[in-house]
Amino acid sequence: MKFLTDRPDITAPKTVEQYNQLKNLLSALNQKQLTPDIIALIDREIDHINYANDTGKKLEKSVKAAENQIIKAVEKELKIVPRNYYKKLWTAFGFTAFGLPIGVSIGLLLKNIGLLALGLPIGMVIGFLVGSKLDKKAAEEGRQLDFEVKL
Repeated sequence: MKFLTDRPDITAPKTVEQYNQLKNLLSALNQKQLTPDIIALIDREIDHINYANDTGKKLEKSVKAAENQIIKAVEKELKIVPRNYYKKLWTAFGFTAFGLPIGVSIGLLLKNIGLLALGLPIGMVIGFLVGSKLDKKAAEEGRQLDFEVKL
């Protein structure tokens, strides 16, 4: 598996942080058994970034896109996820999938649709709990990376 080259030309703090986060992801993935297909995908993404002449926002977007692509592929094929992956995913999902219907139900039952907002935090909590349980299960099964997406 290839690694990112050092880029002293990167000076923007947010870009440096994003670049270092991708390095940390690659380091965490290096500790796991990966399939040849995943390694080939990672190598393609790393080559794209290593040979890019971009700096600043354009490089930051490329690094973030590569990170997302790698995480999605690893999760889809190997079911390996970063720390708190499911918690973040399910909190947003719970907000919309559970919170909105609960809020609409409360609003309609009490004939005051302004109470719609009451369901949103309930849905967030449900999603948070489901995501926490899935993260715990992934950690117990050894499917969790020693890495967390920060940005």
